[in-house]
Amino acid sequence: MFGTDIGIDLGTASVLVYIRGKGTVLQEPSVVAIDRNTDEIIAVGEEARRMLGRTPGNIVAIRPMREGVISDYRVTQRMLKYFIDKAVGRPLMRKPRIAVCVPSSVTEVERKAVKDAARQAGARQALIIEEPIAAAIGAGIDIARACGSMVVDIGGGTTDVAVISLGNTVVSTSIKVAGDNFDDAIIRYMRKKHNVLIGERSAEDLKINIGTAFPRTMSQTMDVRGRNLVTGLPKTINVSTEEMQEALHEAATAVVDAVHSVLERTPPELAADIADRGIVMTGGGSLLYGLDKLLKDRTGINTLIAEEAVSCVAIGTGRFIEFVSSGKINPADYDSDR
Repeated sequence: MFGTDIGIDLGTASVLVYIRGKGTVLQEPSVVAIDRNTDEIIAVGEEARRMLGRTPGNIVAIRPMREGVISDYRVTQRMLKYFIDKAVGRPLMRKPRIAVCVPSSVTEVERKAVKDAARQAGARQALIIEEPIAAAIGAGIDIARACGSMVVDIGGGTTDVAVISLGNTVVSTSIKVAGDNFDDAIIRYMRKKHNVLIGERSAEDLKINIGTAFPRTMSQTMDVRGRNLVTGLPKTINVSTEEMQEALHEAATAVVDAVHSVLERTPPELAADIADRGIVMTGGGSLLYGLDKLLKDRTGINTLIAEEAVSCVAIGTGRFIEFVSSGKINPADYDSDR
């Protein structure tokens, strides 16, 4: 069996793997559970995520990616190898060519760490592509045209905002405010307002079910359990959408401000294109209710969420590797050895 070309969205919150000819074949959380005593991996992905906050002393469930970059190189490399093996599902006679996307603001050192991790995980060639470019390709935008397109990719650790024309980024910014920060904001709010400490999973459930960045037409509530910080006992709190809007206000405003700063630096002709074509949002964080409405309200530009927002970057990375395989893109332009 010959080598397989693979595109990987190596995200802070989750890893998506795209195989040429098959599409997205794997989507799992970027979590690894390790036995501290033996240094053995106990679980990876969804199984490890279920262990977060519930492990005994000798087992630690960790996220090896932080704010879009590798925080634990060795664990990331082992996690990558596990996901590649699981996605391919068979031994390969030839090592695969792997494209990995990274936030637009990463340094050369961080780029090299991603490339080295992919090589150690079994890649014969590791190509690096910036997340906004991958997100735009995955959203179906023709990035090769001489026309301005704005992409706002909200992942787990970073939000990348970019204006793309003629296949390259013209203006961009990357902020370390994204899905994980929405969760943290909810945890802080619950501690400050209700004196209750809740876990990451409970905060994520609140965000998904009743979280909002813009007033909802119908108010909703949800029960959440945590630990009362005064008595130390378990406590159940009923939380409303209005409270979630208050909790998420600061983080949502940071995303809007990032978009505003990019628009301010965009050349007038491209800004006119964006006003006509609108802003495209991708990434799991873009699914926060009302965030698109908030952006439209603050910028006056029509904002829409891509069809497959969560997997846009993975799909774009996969299509990018297909372009490389078909000769439409020169891999030397994206090999981080350059």
